Amino acid sequence: MDRINKLQEMLTQSPGDSFLQHALALEFIKQGDDHLARRYFEELLNADPQYIGSYYHLAKLLERSGDTSAAIQTYEKGMEQAKRVQDQHAFNELRGAWEELTF
Repeated sequence: MDRINKLQEMLTQSPGDSFLQHALALEFIKQGDDHLARRYFEELLNADPQYIGSYYHLAKLLERSGDTSAAIQTYEKGMEQAKRVQDQHAFNELRGAWEELTF
C-alpha cells in the first residue's frame, strides 16, 4: 500500500487528525498534485487554524502556482496564528517567507 492510501485509510479512522491531513497534503505535493494538496491544507486550516506549519506549506504551494496575493494572505494568517499561540520560531519562518514576497 502506498503512503497516500495508507494515510487516507488512517484519516478515515481519525477524520479530525490534523497531523494526518498535513502529512497527506505533503504527500500530494510530492506526487505533483498541488490541487489536492491545496484542498487538504485549506480543509485542515479551516478546521484547525492553529496548525501553524500548514500555513507555510500552503503559501509555498500558492507561490509556485503563481497566486502571490493568496500566498501573502496565507503567510499573514499564519503569522497571526503563530503570535496567538506564541510560536516565535514559526512566526519568524513565516515572516521571512512573507518578506521575500513583499519586498
